[in-house]
Parts: sequence; structure tokens; C-alpha cells
Amino acid sequence: MKKFTVSHNTSLRQFTDATYPQGSFYLSALLRSGDVRVNGVRVRSVVPLKTGDEVVYFTSPKMEAKRSHSCIYADEHMYVADKESGVESSALACELGLSAVHRLDRNTCGLIVLARDANTENELTELFRSRSVTKQYICICKDAFTRPSAELSAYLYKDEIRGLVKVSDSPKSGYVPIYTGYTLLERRNGLAKVLVDLHTGKTHQIRAHLAHIGCPVLGDNRYGDVALNRAYGLARQQLCSHRLAFSLGGRDYEFFSRLDPDFPTGRAK
Repeated sequence: MKKFTVSHNTSLRQFTDATYPQGSFYLSALLRSGDVRVNGVRVRSVVPLKTGDEVVYFTSPKMEAKRSHSCIYADEHMYVADKESGVESSALACELGLSAVHRLDRNTCGLIVLARDANTENELTELFRSRSVTKQYICICKDAFTRPSAELSAYLYKDEIRGLVKVSDSPKSGYVPIYTGYTLLERRNGLAKVLVDLHTGKTHQIRAHLAHIGCPVLGDNRYGDVALNRAYGLARQQLCSHRLAFSLGGRDYEFFSRLDPDFPTGRAK
């Protein structure tokens, strides 16, 4: 059992995602079984929350033991986590009591950097903002690639209301330039393992840009091939923040994830 007090008006889903990784993993199951209570009342749907509300999750020991991340590196200034798929970046930051200086989508696993103090947070945030961090991802994609490697450029529009992005080959009003590089690592059974260089870190950039060229990330039901995902039984994108490299305080850092995705076992059903 875990108990929390709400600090501002929000929804149960948003509060859970931002506060409790294990609750975020299992919220749908907990609601179905009636194992979430708000101010002592059992709830079975995503209800609105007000400041001061008490939320209790009756998670099992197995649920509570589910790992949100592993530690890749830690010192007195920063903490580098290998985030599990299914965990919101904000929930991980809340769990650790640290500040995330960038974010990963809930279902993207891999490296995320958190700061222990305000000065480090500001310095790291500026590194990410100024594109001074080398960011590489590994993903499994539908293999419709026509070249073994390429540097792609396009334009991206973010629909704030729908929480989606659109990609265009030509400039349009409201669209911003994006740059994404890729290198094929291996091809198998109509799928490809791909190393992606993220040159501009826009919302959903990798997923949307690869889908735009006909090579969606496997498991991505928002921009991808839903039928192919269903055939492999995958509901989370097979995408990992694989490598981060940057310089801070006169020292060079390089980190690698241990969670890189691999080809699904067997062929599609």
C-alpha cells in the first residue's frame, strides 16, 4: 500500500504518472480491481483530483517490487538512470527526489539524466537545449529502408490538443525543422535494428520521422503499423535511449543503456 497527498488540481492519471512509477505501471489493473481509493472512497475510473485529496494505492508486494530503473552512474551532482518502458520521466524524478533535465516518452526505455542540485540542473538543461549532448537511440523498425544509412531532414508540427505530431517534407506554417540520422545495424524477417542519431530533440521525433519514411518503430500504435504490432503482440514502441555523451565541468561523460531492444522471438502471427 502507498499513500500520497495531492498538491494541486489534476486528474488521477496525471497524478499517478507524475508521482508513483509502480502505480503508473498498474493503474488500469488497480482500477479494475477497486484497489485505488481517493479520500477513503474506492474509485474505478480516472477521476479528477483536488488539492489536499488523499490517494491510496493498494499495490501488491509484486507490483511494488517492479523496477522503475537501474542506476548507470551517480555522483554528488547527477544521477543517470536506465528507465524501464512504461515509466513516466516525471514519476521517476519524483521517486528519486531529483530533477530530470530532459524527458523520455513513457514507453521509451533507456538513459535519462537527473540533477541533484540547481547549478547542475541549469548546466545540464543548457547542454540539452543547445544540442551539446550526443543522443543515440536503438530501435526495431519495419524494414522498408532503401539505404543502409541516411541523414533525414523534414518539418514537424505539434498538435498540442491531440498530443500528436505531423511531419512534412516541405516547410509549412507552424512546422519546425527536424534532423534525424539512421544506420541499419541488422535486418531480419522484414524488420530492422536501427541506430538513430537524434540531432533535434522534438516531441515524438524519431517515431514520427521514421513512420513518415515508411519504417515505423515496431510496437508504436500511435504512428506505426498497428496490424504488424498486433501480429507480434507488442503494445509499446521498441525504442531505447541507447547512448548519451557530453562534457560537464571540464570532464567528458559517455553512458550506454543496458536495455537495447532486440528482434522479437519468432515470426509475426
